[in-house]
Amino acid sequence: MKKFLLDLSVKSVVQIHQRYVLIKLTDEKPLPEMLPGQFVEVRVDGSPSTFLRRPISINYVDKGANELWLLVATVGEGTRRLAGLKAGDVLNCVLPLGNGFTPAQAGERVLLIGGGVGVAPLLYMGAAMQQAGLVPTFLLGARTAADLLMLDEFKKYGRVYVTTEDGSAGEKGFVTSHSLLQQESFDRISCCGPTPMMKAVARLAREKGIACEVSLENLMACGVGACLCCVEKTTQGNLCVCKDGPVFNIDQLLWQI
Repeated sequence: MKKFLLDLSVKSVVQIHQRYVLIKLTDEKPLPEMLPGQFVEVRVDGSPSTFLRRPISINYVDKGANELWLLVATVGEGTRRLAGLKAGDVLNCVLPLGNGFTPAQAGERVLLIGGGVGVAPLLYMGAAMQQAGLVPTFLLGARTAADLLMLDEFKKYGRVYVTTEDGSAGEKGFVTSHSLLQQESFDRISCCGPTPMMKAVARLAREKGIACEVSLENLMACGVGACLCCVEKTTQGNLCVCKDGPVFNIDQLLWQI
């Protein structure tokens, strides 16, 4: 897909959690076509310690409102600067980058599993599935009920199941222990979240013979495969997550699982 370097206008910044903000961006022209699972590289202005762009998953694209949504976890100086943006500010973005999730096929039962800020790309994937006439199933995990993100948005597009480590919402435990995985069968799993969670999901998928793809979150600086800082060892050799991913079939990965 063609890539664009755009100065997008900040429409709103909403603090949805003490550690997360939802940034909505727009432009005077229609936004470029973007696919679920792709990401953008954003420039952080005004930070003396942030020299590289920050990769942010595409959370959702509202074509009617011409909006791009970015769910940002404030974990360092760069992302704190992004959280401080105001309506009317300009955010320089390179987009869309990477390869997204495999589109769901008619009749396919797809389970979308996410944890933490890794739930972000699954919202757009679920919306795309609904538009194709399918009903996605979301399985979302967090430490506590307060850490579950955007549940009302997810419920617009499919069935939502949750786990929390402390049992304050949904079933207690990790996503891989949810009873849904024993009660229903799925043709494919698409997953994004912390690496230990994705490895556990991949192991479960292999045990059950379910096709599975994961969206890796390696450190990505350039977004086009030039700097080689996001290399992942695969069955095809070393591949750049930003260019050849971030979504990979688990059969490509050399994880010790």
